[in-house]
Amino acid sequence: MSSSALTGGPVVLTVNGSTCSFDLPRDTRLIYVLRNDLGLNGPKFGCGLGECGACTVLIDGVAARSCVVTLKTVEGRAVTTLEGLGELTALHPVQAAFIAAQAAQCGYCLNGMIMTTVSFLARNPAPTLEQVREALRYNLCRCGTHVEIMRAVMAAAGLTAIDADPDTSDATSGGRR
Repeated sequence: MSSSALTGGPVVLTVNGSTCSFDLPRDTRLIYVLRNDLGLNGPKFGCGLGECGACTVLIDGVAARSCVVTLKTVEGRAVTTLEGLGELTALHPVQAAFIAAQAAQCGYCLNGMIMTTVSFLARNPAPTLEQVREALRYNLCRCGTHVEIMRAVMAAAGLTAIDADPDTSDATSGGRR
């Protein structure tokens, strides 16, 4: 019996704008396909339980944990990874803000922080600092770069300058400088 018979036929995905077909079981976790089959290393395998956020991708523009999402869930939907946000010569504004704010230490959480931020700012382009904290609260960072991450998010939203302290700027009230 062929693999296609066991899986119900190929699973067709759109990843970073490209259509891909996989002859894999439909209950295969998305992170394995992204990393192992497509060589996309933006999403990191962290906890494997959907709790740390390191594996976050966008599915139709909404942040999702790829370690708990199966192929059958994303079939026919648009998946965007960190690699699909921008290019080296044209970074996504959130990527550029994270670099400018030096919002990384070990970098393991960075994928999840950036992807969650992109999704969040699409829904709430002028957030308060408290809303940013709430949006990112389930993305774990063990290195302590939280201040820089908050600064990067507020800068990406255009609410503060990169060198502003997010706790004392006008960003805490959601106002523009």
